[in-house]
Order: sequence, then C-alpha cells, then structure tokens
Amino acid sequence: MDMQIITGLLIPFAGTAAGAACVFFMKHELNQMVQRSLTGFAAGVMTAASVWSLLIPAMDQAEHLGRLSFLPAAIGFWCGILFLLLLDSVIPHLHMDTDKAEGLPAHMARTTLMLLAVTLHNIPEGMAVGVVYAGLRSGSSLVTSGGALALAVGIAIQNFPEGAIISMPLHGAGKSKVSAFAGGVLSGAVEPVFGALTVIAAGMIVPAMPYLLSFAAGAMIYVVVEELVPEMAAGEHSNIGVLAFSAGFTLMMALDVALG
Repeated sequence: MDMQIITGLLIPFAGTAAGAACVFFMKHELNQMVQRSLTGFAAGVMTAASVWSLLIPAMDQAEHLGRLSFLPAAIGFWCGILFLLLLDSVIPHLHMDTDKAEGLPAHMARTTLMLLAVTLHNIPEGMAVGVVYAGLRSGSSLVTSGGALALAVGIAIQNFPEGAIISMPLHGAGKSKVSAFAGGVLSGAVEPVFGALTVIAAGMIVPAMPYLLSFAAGAMIYVVVEELVPEMAAGEHSNIGVLAFSAGFTLMMALDVALG
C-alpha cells in the first residue's frame, strides 16, 4: 500500500482528531443550535459524497451494461443499507438527545454508548475513502487522484465537528480532558482500519468495484437518514439544520468537481 493511499486514509482520521482536540480549548459543551448545525453539515457532505464520489462513478464503471448500468449500483447500494441495518441492530449505541439505547442490550455507560454510535457511522466513511483509493490504485480512468483527495478532505471536514461533538460531552460527563480527547480520537480510528481493509478487498476483486462504491454509498445514506437527519431536525429552529445540510452538500459537490 503506497504512501498516497495511506495519506488519503489518514486524512479523515486527522479531521476527527482535530475536532476532538477542541476539548482542550473550549470550556463548555456545544449548545444544541451549534450541534444541529454541525450535524446538518455532516449530513450534507455525506449525501453529496454518496452521489458524486460513489454512485455516479459506480454507474460509469458499469456502462458496458448499457441500460442496465444502474444494476450494480442498485445492488451494492442495498447491500450497504442492509449491512448498516445489521450493525445498527447488533451494536449497542445511543444517539444524541435520546435516552433509549439501540442494538443488543448491554449495561454500558451513557457516554460509552454515545461513543459507539459515532464509531458505528464512521465505518462507512472509512469504506468510502478506501474504495475510491482502491479504484485509483487499480488504474481506473474514472477515479482521479484529485477526486479521491476531494472525498478524503470532504469527510475530514465533516469529521471535525463530529470529533468535538463526542469529546465535549465526554468531558461534561466527568471524563478528564485527556480521556475525552482519547474517546473522540478512538471513535474515528475505525475509518483508516475499514478503509485499508476495503482497499485490500477491492484489490483482490477489481470487477466488484461498482458494487463496492455503491455499497459504501448505501451505508453512508443509511447513517444520514437514520441518524443525522432526525438529529438536525429535532426541536425548534430546525431550519438551521437544513441550511447547514445545504452548505455541506454544496461544499462536497464543489470539492468533487473542482479537484476531480
């Protein structure tokens, strides 16, 4: 695995770590309006990345199927949805602003369950970056180094607020700043791990690239619809979440086109 791929896989992780470091500089937890804005922004980035960086390239790579070029993308998309549904049903986790944990019953601290929730939706992000860099390594003309970098940077940008959203509540719940920072960093550690595994898997089964691209898209869309959209729209002044979503979507779309 060359240095370009390793760097690309670590960029999103660096975004999470930088966001988690906010715990050393901020005295209070993020208020609900800010959290809603950041969640909406993350949802917009992930949605745009799913379309421009994953689904469209998946269909382009299957263009030899003619009118059925959508089929691998549709199959992979649904596999990604069902994979996240399975993880969501099995892994114990707790979303923000809720008191009822999801997944299998487990006697864990609230902060641990919240950490697992963020970790869960970082998995498809790591896979998305991994599969794009796998396409770049395979020599596909439809994946450029600029496009792969755009996806990595876009996810890193939306990971920054996620790191803060997890580390600040951990500190507010009584964890030391160092422990809270470590928790935020740990939540993003799954990204380079799953990214690397995806690169390796895609290298062994290059013809499956359209399926893997759309699989990552389906997994990310599941996270957006099941978790991020409800959180950005909760409570009063939900329009701030919609505006932030639109800003994140626009930024990721611009990055993909400008750098791709």
